Amino acid sequence: MCAMVPLLPDQRRRRSVRADSDVAGVRPLGGGARGATGPPCFLDSGAERVGLAGHARRVTVALCPPGTATAPERSRGVCRCDNSEAVSGPCCPSSPTDEMWEVIRPLLPVRNLRKGGGVRKYGDRLVLDSIFYVLRSGCQWRMLPRDPMPWDAAHRWFTKWRRDGSWDRIQDELRRQLRIGAGRDPESSAAVIDAQSIKTSEGGEARGFDAGERTTGRMRHVIVDTMGLLLVVAVTSASVQDRAGGRTVLARLAAAFRTVSLVWAGGGYANSVDSTLLSWARDALGIVVEIVKRTDDVGGFKVLPRRWVVERSFGWLVPNRWLARHYERRTATSEAMIKVAMIRLILVRLAGQSSRWSHESHRKTARTKTTEDLIVA
Repeated sequence: MCAMVPLLPDQRRRRSVRADSDVAGVRPLGGGARGATGPPCFLDSGAERVGLAGHARRVTVALCPPGTATAPERSRGVCRCDNSEAVSGPCCPSSPTDEMWEVIRPLLPVRNLRKGGGVRKYGDRLVLDSIFYVLRSGCQWRMLPRDPMPWDAAHRWFTKWRRDGSWDRIQDELRRQLRIGAGRDPESSAAVIDAQSIKTSEGGEARGFDAGERTTGRMRHVIVDTMGLLLVVAVTSASVQDRAGGRTVLARLAAAFRTVSLVWAGGGYANSVDSTLLSWARDALGIVVEIVKRTDDVGGFKVLPRRWVVERSFGWLVPNRWLARHYERRTATSEAMIKVAMIRLILVRLAGQSSRWSHESHRKTARTKTTEDLIVA
């Protein structure tokens, strides 16, 4: 399952170095694996590996003389995950498990060999793993760990699947499977709409000020089904009102889901001053928008009928650190990452697993370790 990073030809020649040789940038690992005999292995922190874009990337590789045991697993400086399409265990808590991979693998785009091109160096599972890592950790694309795959390759596949509609197709199919498993119809007939303002860290397109929430950033307009699963999303400037943003997402909803005829909304989508959204949706789209209002004589927080479904959906999205704040300059990228977050959530449910960071098997292993095991490790 775990393999060493392939060495370049000039690096293979360095395998014949003696244990007492003085090579710049190479240091011994202390005699190789535990119990092994022979010359020690070395760690070369200056080895270079060429990425897909032609840039040299420095990695840490183990240089072991032929016929000797490799270095202890904890001493190697590389990711030891299997990067092929074979089933393998998760590398980090954000990685898709074997069960999740078996669910999504048939839905991923299939390459058309008639169009030519070289052999792919990185499989779909590794690409998905890198995208989930960015989503859950909230790191920048350029700060992805170098060992699994270059950041530009992961970002390129993320962008490609966004532009060709792969994320939409995968999300729609997974949502149908989850609804069927819950005893619902594959397609929803009712939905809930709401908006959420979120801060942005930098500039970019569609950036404004939300006077109601006093937030400078963008607004997420989402429509979910009665189970809280995402149907459509639109990211606009925070200065866009609910009624204006509602027209955008309702138009997308009518174009993509013709079975939806009823949408519940909050009081911000229609008031005594402007209620044209209701008549426009009914006449132009054939969708009935029903306003769920608060009771005026009740103060403080109150769970509103139907409205709590979409509020819970926002709660599902925000734990992904990339979505706690908008970092990208393009709204299309933000919309795609929201869809990826919902895809991962549905995958976890279809696989019958928990969405918590740590895995139960890892916790059980940690509890069974004794003091002697910890000292040896």
